[in-house]
Amino acid sequence: MAEIKIAINNKQEAIRNWVKKNRLEAILIAIIILVGAYLRLYRIDEYMTFLGDEGRDVIVVRKLLVDFDPILVGPGTSIGDMYLGPLYYYMMAPALLLANFSPVGPAVMIALLGILTIFLVWKITREWFGPAAAGLSALLYATAPIVIIYSRSSWNPNIMPFFALLCIYATWEIWQKHEWKWLIVLGISYAFVLQSHYLGLLLAPVIGFFWLLTYLKIKGKTHVVKEFLRKSFFGFGIFAILMSPLLIFDARHGWRNFSAIRRFFFERQTTVSARPWTALPKLWSIIEKITTRLLSGTYFLVGKFISIFFVLGFLLAVVRQVSLRLTNSTSQHRTVEKLTKDKFSSAAFLVLFVWIGVALIGLGVYKQEIYDHYYGFFFPAPFILFGGIIATLTETVKEKIFILRWLTYLIIFLAIFFLVLLNIRYSPLRYPPNRQLQRTEEVAQKIIDESSGREFNLAVIAERNYEGAYQYFLEMWGEPFVKIDPQRADDTITDQLFVVCELPQDKCDPTHDPKAEVANFGWSKIESQWAVSGTILFKLIHSQ
Repeated sequence: MAEIKIAINNKQEAIRNWVKKNRLEAILIAIIILVGAYLRLYRIDEYMTFLGDEGRDVIVVRKLLVDFDPILVGPGTSIGDMYLGPLYYYMMAPALLLANFSPVGPAVMIALLGILTIFLVWKITREWFGPAAAGLSALLYATAPIVIIYSRSSWNPNIMPFFALLCIYATWEIWQKHEWKWLIVLGISYAFVLQSHYLGLLLAPVIGFFWLLTYLKIKGKTHVVKEFLRKSFFGFGIFAILMSPLLIFDARHGWRNFSAIRRFFFERQTTVSARPWTALPKLWSIIEKITTRLLSGTYFLVGKFISIFFVLGFLLAVVRQVSLRLTNSTSQHRTVEKLTKDKFSSAAFLVLFVWIGVALIGLGVYKQEIYDHYYGFFFPAPFILFGGIIATLTETVKEKIFILRWLTYLIIFLAIFFLVLLNIRYSPLRYPPNRQLQRTEEVAQKIIDESSGREFNLAVIAERNYEGAYQYFLEMWGEPFVKIDPQRADDTITDQLFVVCELPQDKCDPTHDPKAEVANFGWSKIESQWAVSGTILFKLIHSQ
């Protein structure tokens, strides 16, 4: 215990000394983090997404907290009939409990994790490319509209950017610094990545590649290799323990999840191509889409220019690194600090190249629509790469003639200023909040008022929503909501069905809608209807 206190005190002292030495930089990163916090937390209860999936999640976690119902499996995937692990549900539990079972609690947890990711982007970029690049990357990440949207709602893919970046940093610490304790961090963080979305599998080749490089680097040192392998085994053991609930679930259900994953990646050629080279023709369009969605405030024309800048900038970085290698091998005047910095920059670009390269190929072999949250396992990568390219560009012109040097600095400043303005222009805070949570509560309360305390069934007619969100409040408030089970029709079909229609009124026809919850209720007629918070609520009874 005393050793832990000493370590904490030493760390606090080191932070205080760093702040004193880098006061201006500390103030700037503090401002960036505060801006990022504001953009994520401002009226979060009104801006957060709260639909069927979010309702389903809080229902499961509430049962864990109230009924002590253990969770062995997480949410299902939208395609492929696969299930994720339950880690995200266990992560939600403290936040939901502290918020007194309000769904806002887990959303705030996601926002705080997003704020922590801003800091991690800054820390890693600073270590790799210096303080100026770090401030730039953190500022763009803090204000990027798409990143903000996925940083303020409770949803399992939304934890991936933080844990994916933590995986990359752990890999860096292992490969470059031989800090074997980070193998444990890697095992833990990768379990969270894999249980947030199966696209996290694309991080496995990156981790494996640098693990192998590390082994080849130290293979001649027997004692070091033994320690490396021992900690690797320990880290993998923790990973396996965290993945074990999903394994237990799968074993108890005929390995349905494993079979679904195998079919999805190796048999369903309509979804994923097994031939990596088929991704090559798509790479440029994917790069444009990524830069547009993440770095240009969703403005496509600017995204195209950034894509070109990325390619040319990366080529410049490669040329510079090769030049530095040749210079370092012949120069006698370069300091140890400068040599270390050059080595770190070269290694950092290799990490980014492998990370982004695997991501591009993985997305390229996927044949379906690529949604924004699919980028979660490399959300921070383009921002860090952007900072690295800017740092390389400024280093390249540092010793050039005065006019060229300052003209380059001016162009960089104007470009960054323009990108930040674009982020502000398309910031989600400029649009009215969706108030999905409030609407759900108001509709649920109206159902309670009109049900007269008697049992009732529920159905939702919508394009992208289902009963989960409304069901959560009805169950939490102890109302006599009954879910229809066709195999137990006599026990589960009540004498009243409330139908929430979120479509335009001319498309709402609850008595003839083919949805299972309506069809299973049987022949019915509308007894009453109300307009509630932008929806139409129908009360149906059985027709005589």
